[in-house]
Amino acid sequence: MQRNLFSRLWISPFLLFSTLTIANEKVVQQPTIEQANTFINDSILPPIQAWSGASEALLLSPEHPWATPFEQQNYQSTPNYQDTMAWLDNLVDSSDLLHKVSLGKSPQGRDIWMIVASAEGAQTAKQLGQNGKATILVQAGIHSGEIDGKDAGMMLLRDISHGNKRTLLENVNLLFVPILSVDAHERSSEYNRVNQRGPINMGWRTTANNLNLNRDYAKADAIEMQHLIHAINIWQPHLYIDVHVTDGIDYQYDVTFGYNVKQGYSPSSFNWLENIYRPEIEAALTQQGHIPGPLVFALDNTDMAKGISLWNPSPRYSNGYGDARHLPTILIENHSLKPYKQRVLGTYVMLEQTLKTVGQNSTKLKSAINDDKYRNPSQLTLSWQSEQLPEGIDFKGINYHIETSPISGADVVRWTGEPKLYANIPVVANTKADVIVSRPIAYYIPPQWNTVIERLSLHGIRMTRIEKSTQITAQQYHFSQPVFSKADYEGRQTVTANTMSKKVTASLPAGTMRVATDQPLGDLAMLLLEPQAEDSLFYWGFFNTIFTQTEYIEDYAVEPLAEKMLAESPKLQAEFAQALKDPEFAKDSKARLRWFYQRSPYYDTHYLIYPVLRAMK
Repeated sequence: MQRNLFSRLWISPFLLFSTLTIANEKVVQQPTIEQANTFINDSILPPIQAWSGASEALLLSPEHPWATPFEQQNYQSTPNYQDTMAWLDNLVDSSDLLHKVSLGKSPQGRDIWMIVASAEGAQTAKQLGQNGKATILVQAGIHSGEIDGKDAGMMLLRDISHGNKRTLLENVNLLFVPILSVDAHERSSEYNRVNQRGPINMGWRTTANNLNLNRDYAKADAIEMQHLIHAINIWQPHLYIDVHVTDGIDYQYDVTFGYNVKQGYSPSSFNWLENIYRPEIEAALTQQGHIPGPLVFALDNTDMAKGISLWNPSPRYSNGYGDARHLPTILIENHSLKPYKQRVLGTYVMLEQTLKTVGQNSTKLKSAINDDKYRNPSQLTLSWQSEQLPEGIDFKGINYHIETSPISGADVVRWTGEPKLYANIPVVANTKADVIVSRPIAYYIPPQWNTVIERLSLHGIRMTRIEKSTQITAQQYHFSQPVFSKADYEGRQTVTANTMSKKVTASLPAGTMRVATDQPLGDLAMLLLEPQAEDSLFYWGFFNTIFTQTEYIEDYAVEPLAEKMLAESPKLQAEFAQALKDPEFAKDSKARLRWFYQRSPYYDTHYLIYPVLRAMK
């Protein structure tokens, strides 16, 4: 590739302070902290905390030839899609380390681009895999108003390509998606996120179809999510970072991050993240003037003494999905009340140290992933309950007082901006196992449920097709008392129901798909196919047609049928007599007739029956 002439003018960002000289010309002074912290909504947000850190040396003057648009615009703004990709195209064209690939088109026709960074200049997944290094996937803009990762990643790629950080790629590869939700990124306004200090122009939270991508990993309805999951399957990263900006309470931390809990589906990955990754990342952030913290949420925003909650996410979220498919996944939640410049720099430091840490510890990371992929536990937890953990936490919060609002009449929190340590406050987490199931050998999905089969295939779950009709004995779920969501959620009508498992003998038609659970994505297959799982395809409505009755029996027919059934079965007589002891049932004529219809050979044997079979040992 042709190198851009700008690369000859490179000066290390570590040499840049308040002024900079390039080609004997003095460059304008960098903006002051006050200039970089001014946003339209400052007056209605809690008091700002003054910040200055060593990571500010990473910034280039706005007039430096390789300054990013973020740096050119006083560290307050972020470029639109067109300007972002124009700048990145220029960088890619100038570097032998970078290549750009499209993950696919958005609903509005924009390419979702990914930058491939490797020492060898790999252009394909096959070429990247041949170098044997660990691969990190960094994704920005899944919520495109929370775009810190895009500007941090652009700076980092610039410094790798034209600065003194080329060695970061000696032992690791980097995949960088600057904007995942590209259509929402272009629905930009300074009024999109009132609770967030910058950038000035922020994208929208949901896609052009109004879907929240970070609720879509399991069901994968959005085309953007389908492109992303396909890329994960093709490029096979070893670490996945999803960059967000949080909401909620005020606190001292500017960069918080979390991942699966030790009770989750990838315990070996958790140990690597907790014992190797977190200490090094937190040390680097601290050294550069940032305050790293755990990913936590207040139990009660008006009373910090009640404690905080950790999060064991389900597979609809990035870090829950990564846990389920044994891809170590880190959710970064930068603090929304910190200025944009501070958040971008904190993200840069975290990403740079991630490259170092993974490069130095990739063998242990790969080993942990391998352990998790082939654990195949005999039992799997499908849902969790909250519990208070044995140990509390010292929380670096912000002081506050409570006032009665003249507007709402309710008590409201007024943050003072003064740091306050909340010592040893309680920690609650949804880590107590609730619903647990035994691991089947395999699931069998009849061919007519093609949408389910296609969705499993999208996730990369291996299946085999049964070529001829086969009879098996297996378990099958029967449902009762279904409860449907009263309102649409993420474009779907969700459902829960009581379940009962029965042993059945069933004939499987040709084309039935067999999903073995002794595969690397076996846990994910279980979490998608077990109806009681929090993000099962059953919950998301993929099987809702089984709740529709299409054949009925008229009262004039069921009356003589019931008489005949009672006359022929003393056992049925006894069961009916027992049922009549329920006064509600006894006075409900329709329920009494339905009772006989349900026990007759005319009843729909597929109604309220889960079509997916579980083969046990």
